[in-house]
Amino acid sequence: MEKIKALIVDDEESARNILFKLLQTYRNDIDIIGQCDNVEQAVLFIKNNKPDLVFLDIEMPNYSGLELIQFFDEIPFDIIFITAYHQFAIKAFEISAFDYLLKPIEIARLDSAIKKYIVKTHQQLEAINYKILKENLSQNCISKLIVSQQGGQKAILLSDIIALQANEAYTTIYDANGQQYTMSKNLKYFEQQFSDNKDFLRVHKSWLVNGQHIRKYSSTDFSIYLSLNIEAKLSKYKKAEFDAWYKS
Repeated sequence: MEKIKALIVDDEESARNILFKLLQTYRNDIDIIGQCDNVEQAVLFIKNNKPDLVFLDIEMPNYSGLELIQFFDEIPFDIIFITAYHQFAIKAFEISAFDYLLKPIEIARLDSAIKKYIVKTHQQLEAINYKILKENLSQNCISKLIVSQQGGQKAILLSDIIALQANEAYTTIYDANGQQYTMSKNLKYFEQQFSDNKDFLRVHKSWLVNGQHIRKYSSTDFSIYLSLNIEAKLSKYKKAEFDAWYKS
């Protein structure tokens, strides 16, 4: 198999050296064809050398790593972000469908990120993913979600999500525009991603609801009635938590 041509972009020489040594030691399928210490240099290098994969630090002078894509009309390479950001930012990366490495880089996590890159079907990265990632990071909250639609992607506001329903390993998302989206993530994933948003609560093993879209609920038959006549079930084990949350 032909080696993956990779570029390391980080303003810290020590960080570049550490990643270079990790890749040399533990991966024989990666060819590091260059290292850059700023975005401007990286843009020129990418255009001249066309790497397959870019390990890209976010926090750099002049331009952040997130601004790299502004220099390209199309993105014919993949990116694995490198960050020292806190837990919130991790959610932002995952919601926007990007892989990431946390500093200090762990060997197992590096190996996992590269394996995911190798096994996935290569697709042109969509600008919408970058846009939503930047918005979520700048607002310091998850306000939009990337969903799949007819072979493409679109962004929806979390405030427009009425509810999410579990369907084995998949989740169906109902939005206020009457659209439904099926995602290949289980409901626990979305519960974790939305944990900082007080509008959402897991009310049943099969339901995560947005309190802003609740119209009424029945404490006798444990049903929650939402916008667009969507009916969610309330677990009797969740009733006390739901009552406290809904009244707050």
